[in-house]
Amino acid sequence: MVMLEAENKADLQPIPAKRYFTIGEVSDLCSVKPHVLRYWEQEFQQLKPVKRKGNRRYYQRQDLILIRQIRSLLYEHGYTIGGARQQLGSDNAQQDMTHSTQIAKQLRTELEGVLKLLRD
Repeated sequence: MVMLEAENKADLQPIPAKRYFTIGEVSDLCSVKPHVLRYWEQEFQQLKPVKRKGNRRYYQRQDLILIRQIRSLLYEHGYTIGGARQQLGSDNAQQDMTHSTQIAKQLRTELEGVLKLLRD
């Protein structure tokens, strides 16, 4: 599942070496608005930030990686909330995403080759 994080490195900042992150920091690092993060907490069981004094949320590094995976599934791969939930819940989710990424890269390479032939 770390593969999705690698896919997003071009448009997302690297995750700093900190133990806890506030919802504002997570919002900036993952390009997801705070109200969306709170909604995702209700929809995805795996997303459980630590709540401290005054119900303040503190996210850990693995939460940020999960949020980036959810973001990728929803915004880049076109999954619905239910589809993303199933994808993250399946044992083969990592293999499926890796395989999908490989197929997409191969298809792109082939299409670029066809485009080059058409231009020549």
